[in-house]
Amino acid sequence: MTTAPPSAVVLGNRFARELPELALPWQAEEAPDPRLLVLNDSLATELGLDPEQLRGDLGLLTGTRVPEGATPVAQAYAGHQFGGFNPRLGDGRALLLGELTTPDGRLVDLHLKGSGRTPFARGGDGLAAVGPMLREFVVSEAMHALGIPTTRALAVTATGRDVVRESHLPGAVLTRVAASHLRVGSFQFARATDDVDLLRRLADHAVSRHAPEARDAENPYLALYEHVVAAQARLVAQWMLVGFVHGVMNTDNVTISGETIDYGPCAFMEAHDLATSFSSIDTGRRYAYGNQPGIAQWDLARLAEALLPLLHDDVEQAVPVAVTALEGFVPAYEAAFSTGLWAKVGLTGDPDDELLRDLQALLQATRPDHTSFFRALGRAARGDAEPVRELVLDLAGLDAWLDRWRALGPDGEAMDRVNPVYVPRNHLVEEALAAGTAGDLGPLTRLLDAVTAPFDERPGLERYATPGPAGTYVTYCGT
Repeated sequence: MTTAPPSAVVLGNRFARELPELALPWQAEEAPDPRLLVLNDSLATELGLDPEQLRGDLGLLTGTRVPEGATPVAQAYAGHQFGGFNPRLGDGRALLLGELTTPDGRLVDLHLKGSGRTPFARGGDGLAAVGPMLREFVVSEAMHALGIPTTRALAVTATGRDVVRESHLPGAVLTRVAASHLRVGSFQFARATDDVDLLRRLADHAVSRHAPEARDAENPYLALYEHVVAAQARLVAQWMLVGFVHGVMNTDNVTISGETIDYGPCAFMEAHDLATSFSSIDTGRRYAYGNQPGIAQWDLARLAEALLPLLHDDVEQAVPVAVTALEGFVPAYEAAFSTGLWAKVGLTGDPDDELLRDLQALLQATRPDHTSFFRALGRAARGDAEPVRELVLDLAGLDAWLDRWRALGPDGEAMDRVNPVYVPRNHLVEEALAAGTAGDLGPLTRLLDAVTAPFDERPGLERYATPGPAGTYVTYCGT
């Protein structure tokens, strides 16, 4: 790695300085023949970066030429993966280049994925293929457009090096932006060292970056935990409302910031079904659509365990404190979900829980396309119920529910502002990734155009609002 200090780019090394035990200085592997595949111009501008400068020198986007003073590090963390604890995971194919201060004063991480092996690689090659990196780009930008907290993709750059999976595939590096990369697994790693000072410094770092109001609380660390519980409750409720299935809710993929992270075996549900699961490695459906709220609470219980020494001097007395805080997850989630679902059906005021429960039961029994159903429901609010009736076999049940709902005066225009026309349909994502891997970025560009303006129905984009062919859809983690 060489340093090339572009005058407009300054990367801080706060994480590396404050938490050296969690930061392994490392450098990205050289990219033999780098070629920019896709750049998020609007995000670059928002970050105070010059898109043309980024295009002209790909060294920052690949991590091979970083600004002077930057300290790229592989972050250490632990994690429960499918329920089993691994005390030492860490960035096996990723690097935190540093922290960037945006023009509006926010501090964000600039991070790489697929930048080569680190000592945390655990036998992996540390590389990434073009397809999975393009998946993260398109899905994370779709989530951002839907208003869901998420890490974002700044760029995908082909490296000119093949990676070996089931076959030889072209390699790529994703440049990712996040509020931070602190996760539940970060705290699990610190707790596993039995170094309370490290745990406290990590918590102080998290408070400073994500919950500054907690500094003034009677117990700042309890306030931090309550902040994370509330943020994750809101986040998972938003996933559920749009039919997003994360696919790998391990504790190392649960952020302290409340942002969605790691778009590996993720997908948007089409036929509404609580058992929906896409991941090739989730054979037990642990992370199925309907399990996501419960899994989030389970993951947050692991964070509570890690924080116990900070919640009370006597760990035994810390347990009931943590339990009480964790019990706040369910009401926070239920409030966020019911309020969001009430808005999706075009109503304001206090939600009618019985009406919403009956709707959810109807959806589970009849399994219409999730996205199409809610968009068509907006037309029903304006007097045309046929589009939504075409999606449901139980017409008597639907008509009875529609009568009760329409009596409350739903606002169809308001529904169109929260119910997307376009989400990354799985067959279209696969089409775009296959084409992109072969060198044709046209399908990706067209898909991005649709899903980054998800609420605006436009002529000529009908295929982006149409469910894919029937059958089982499987996603892979990309490693």
